[in-house]
Amino acid sequence: MERIQTEFTLCPKFEKTFSILGKKWNGLIIDVLLENGPQRFVELSAKIPMVSDRVLVERLKELEKEKIITRNLSCKESSRSEYRLTEKGADLQKAILQLQAWSKKWVSEEECC
Repeated sequence: MERIQTEFTLCPKFEKTFSILGKKWNGLIIDVLLENGPQRFVELSAKIPMVSDRVLVERLKELEKEKIITRNLSCKESSRSEYRLTEKGADLQKAILQLQAWSKKWVSEEECC
């Protein structure tokens, strides 16, 4: 029996999605904002202590560029800003919950610790 080869191509939107969500720390940043609402940088840093401040700044800028989060400056203090999910970012909640359920079922403690 002859095997027919077909060329497989990924959907560009799917690739783009995983290039954003698959980047280390982005999922955790989104999860913290989903769970805790708007956060200042120091609060995010405290909730994700494994990430360096430099990398956290990079990831926040990337997520802001993708319009998943927004950075709001305080009217009282221009140096004080708060990160919050946009509508686009908040719409990830169902996907994040499904990923959490999957990881609880399939990822062992030995694999992650």
